[in-house]
Amino acid sequence: MKRPVLIALLLVSPALHAETPRQLLDTFSAEAARAQPGFAPSAQRGAALYRSAFKHSRAMPACTACHTDNPAAPGRHAVTGKAIGALAPHANAERFTDPAKVAKWFHRNCTEVVGRECSAAEKADFIQFMLERS
Repeated sequence: MKRPVLIALLLVSPALHAETPRQLLDTFSAEAARAQPGFAPSAQRGAALYRSAFKHSRAMPACTACHTDNPAAPGRHAVTGKAIGALAPHANAERFTDPAKVAKWFHRNCTEVVGRECSAAEKADFIQFMLERS
């Protein structure tokens, strides 16, 4: 196995064992703190990311395009029309409990909406915002 791949797997592996939104938040916060000493997750930054408009996709310019302005409400995919459950853990107990799903959806949504991978800090901020919406 090549060294960069091994390092990436080691960085991701702690998140693979989380079982609660708080554990995922702690994992992403710790990763962000390694890159930005003193990092603390911010619900305000998470809300800004959730509501920001990005130029990458006309159909999905913001999280709110599919998830509505209220993360506790169900949404609908802007392109496919597929129903989407609420994002806030208090409204949907399954949210942020399966690390593999969290990794999948952050990857997919960040690249489709933001136009790039989200940083660990952005993920921590996003989850902090979702937890404070509870």
